[in-house]
Amino acid sequence: MSLAEIKSAVDLLPVKELAELAAFIRERDNGAWDQQIEEDAAAGKLDFLFEEAEKERAAGTLRDWPEA
Repeated sequence: MSLAEIKSAVDLLPVKELAELAAFIRERDNGAWDQQIEEDAAAGKLDFLFEEAEKERAAGTLRDWPEA
């Protein structure tokens, strides 16, 4: 099935099923994001963030994470 066919099929979905599909896609996308972050962390690609935080902690300038 092509992307164009999927888009056409999505246009025909009732509102409830469209919402279910949107939730499904969000979950898949979030899972892919989590996997990428884990892979990047394991490969050392995020080490600079830890180093930056350690420098700020040592300098006494590390701030708390803002609350939502």
